[in-house]
Amino acid sequence: MNYIVLDLEWNQGGAAEENNSALPFEIIEIGAIKLNNEREKTGEFSELIKPQIYHEMHYVTKKLIHLQMDQLESGKPFPEIMEKFRNWWGEDYIFCTWGPLDLAELQRNIRYYQLKPIADRPFKFLDVQKLFSIGCEDSKTRRSLEYAIDFLQIEKDIPFHRAFSDAYYTAKVLSLLDAAVLENYSYDVFNIPKNRGEEIYTLFDTIHQSPYTKYISRGFEDKIKALNDKNVISTKCYLCNKNLRKKIRWFTPNGKHYYSVSYCDKHGYMKAKIRVRKAENDRIYVVKTEKFISEADVENISKLQEQTKIHRKEKRAAKSQNHRSRN
Repeated sequence: MNYIVLDLEWNQGGAAEENNSALPFEIIEIGAIKLNNEREKTGEFSELIKPQIYHEMHYVTKKLIHLQMDQLESGKPFPEIMEKFRNWWGEDYIFCTWGPLDLAELQRNIRYYQLKPIADRPFKFLDVQKLFSIGCEDSKTRRSLEYAIDFLQIEKDIPFHRAFSDAYYTAKVLSLLDAAVLENYSYDVFNIPKNRGEEIYTLFDTIHQSPYTKYISRGFEDKIKALNDKNVISTKCYLCNKNLRKKIRWFTPNGKHYYSVSYCDKHGYMKAKIRVRKAENDRIYVVKTEKFISEADVENISKLQEQTKIHRKEKRAAKSQNHRSRN
């Protein structure tokens, strides 16, 4: 298997050009490094893309990257570069990026030009930014690429903030991480599961993190339908496969994240967290994670639930008072 370490630069509409709602970010450069199964470099890809939508460099883009619009005129249109890139990365591969944004923008540009999609459902990739945090820090903090380069004492032999150079440095970081860290793959969800059979349910059990599960649902018309679905709201012990009763029922402090705590007689308390998200096709889907926690963690979640109840009571009381005042 090859690791395709990818980085993109893109432009957007400025004061003289309105944003195209179908393609708010137009890719203007693709850079990539190919690593073999031993994470040794076996290939390079670097191409400028001739703009078709935005013909002035947005001030943010101009500030971040060392690239001028007249340089892009020597490039070729995105469909031509994409065909060349697809042929270059080959068949047996996994994408690797610094953060999850590049893959989403690549697929959005592919869709805009009505090209063959990378996939029609979620697919695995390696978020090297996340992997660096798991392997070198606290698993939660997300650092800049340059921070990781300094942390790992990698030589800065080419400038940052071009697609090829950032792919080059991301590949350097990836090549130095412990092999076990790479088991913590991510899922790209530009295209969500279309039906129950395509839904994702994965157990992550690595030496660098406590075991946990991730579930990615199919799409729903709205949040209410999603949160009434049995697959979404049920909790099951991922160690003994037993359906669990909830000690703390589902609640939300903010309308986006939902929490519950269930109990397994054999393995203890299990926290479940639901994140409600909106897909590219405007349907609602859910990402649910589950992991076992301590009694102290259970107490903290219980306190959060009580605070949520108090906040809602205060909010209803204030709303009622305002209504009476107007009348």
